[in-house]
Amino acid sequence: MRFWLLDRIESFVPGERLRASKQVSLSEEYLQDHFPEFPVLPGVFMLEAATQASAWLLRLTEGMKHSVIALKEAKNIKYTDFVRPGSRLDIEVELLKKDERDATLKVIGKVGDSVSLSGRLVVERYNLADSDPSQALVDAHVKRYLTNVQTVICPQAGV
Repeated sequence: MRFWLLDRIESFVPGERLRASKQVSLSEEYLQDHFPEFPVLPGVFMLEAATQASAWLLRLTEGMKHSVIALKEAKNIKYTDFVRPGSRLDIEVELLKKDERDATLKVIGKVGDSVSLSGRLVVERYNLADSDPSQALVDAHVKRYLTNVQTVICPQAGV
């Protein structure tokens, strides 16, 4: 992952919802090109922030059970306002349903009271060893790494 698009997990209720934030700074390299005269957080980065928040809700709920949580579908995504440098994007995700592999979540991204992004995401979660047992060590390494990241962005969750 090239960009971590969440600075902090503000709150979460396991199995239900999570709220995270991203402070957008003018020094972030992708803003130099998007757009030089009117820098705004790219919509795809808002979507990625919502995907990352969704993944963290599942990781915290399931105790880092899966090494991979990936976007499978983005449904009814609406971009309704810009996120400018100096703004804080708050992402709220709500778990609607899940089965052994997939989870569906409602996502909303706001700056203050203004909605910038909304929609539904379907993410799939799995371990690499599910299809190739020789990848079990990679799964373990990824889970350890994510546990370390958790101590920084969500210290209230414990380890």
